[in-house]
Amino acid sequence: MRGDPADARFEPASDGIARLQGELTLRSVGHLLAAGRDAILAGRAEAIDLAGVTGADSAGLALLIEWLSLARQAGRTLSYRNVPTQVEQLARLSDVQDLVLAATASTG
Repeated sequence: MRGDPADARFEPASDGIARLQGELTLRSVGHLLAAGRDAILAGRAEAIDLAGVTGADSAGLALLIEWLSLARQAGRTLSYRNVPTQVEQLARLSDVQDLVLAATASTG
């Protein structure tokens, strides 16, 4: 695994579209989980833009699924934008594409 987990960032925004930057790996998801959870529960992350994601492993995919679960439990909506091909492939290989890719919002 490359990079420093501190290089991965979750940035909520006032418009409800949070941005995720860096690698979603076992090394980074721990601190990203809490940041995303807090923003989702506070209504500051109705969509998460993944355009800045530079890599992902199964832990990163699990993070995205966990955020969807948290949002659902809280009665909030959550969608993903600009899902990287690597994440789409992981979702298909893990047979969770219906869950993750169904939460994909169109950009525009």
